[in-house]
Amino acid sequence: MVARALTIAGSDSGGGAGIQADLKTFSAFSVYGMSAITAVTVQDTMGVYRIVAIDPDVVAQQIDVVIRDLGVDAIKIGMLFSADIIDAVVDRLRHYPDIPVVLDPVMRAKGGTSLLSPGAENQMREQLLPLATVITPNLPEAEALTGRIIRSPEDMRSAGTALLQYGVPYVLVKGGHLDGYPANDLLVSQHEELWLEAPRVNTVNTHGTGCTLSSAIAAGLSQGHDVPKSVIQAKNYVTQAILEAPSLGHGHGPLWHFPENRL
Repeated sequence: MVARALTIAGSDSGGGAGIQADLKTFSAFSVYGMSAITAVTVQDTMGVYRIVAIDPDVVAQQIDVVIRDLGVDAIKIGMLFSADIIDAVVDRLRHYPDIPVVLDPVMRAKGGTSLLSPGAENQMREQLLPLATVITPNLPEAEALTGRIIRSPEDMRSAGTALLQYGVPYVLVKGGHLDGYPANDLLVSQHEELWLEAPRVNTVNTHGTGCTLSSAIAAGLSQGHDVPKSVIQAKNYVTQAILEAPSLGHGHGPLWHFPENRL
């Protein structure tokens, strides 16, 4: 049977991030993709202009119907926007404990627009992290979740270890925001540590990198791979998708989700 993955995230009208990026990524991995939309955003490569949240009950119903009818082998969670939507997603996930979950703790758009309502960070940390299989915070998100300042690879390690205390088995701390260092990421668990090395690509075409990485990890998990292998192939995929980005728009352009070369 074909592998199946569900994305629970917001919609990006520009197609570079959110569920649009997730579904393209699933397709690139030959995974059947489904979606539960949490919010509709008006955005392009220049920024986010409006956010309309979906009713939490509708979010929950979307999750239920696709799991019950089509089946889901892995879940990716992105933008949740509000505390009420987090509540709805947490409630649904507790009904499906055997499905691996990749949580991208989205808080801000690349242009700085807040994508998570004030006060919802603690709810995400206390309720959602324990239900995830792996979380993929960038450095600002890791700082917000831990209250720590991250300025070095050692700080990344400390933040990742701190996040493990919330019950999530794996934490992937993304180092792309770490000035003066390569774009290396760190995967930590209670028993292992894995650095994923990649050269820093000098480009503005990075819109949707976090969404793409987390959905690529979910694709790997849906195909039966373990977390380290899923993370490694996802990192390679995103690097190539950045290198082959088509330079669209006038701001932070999208990736190319169907690269000819797969590292």
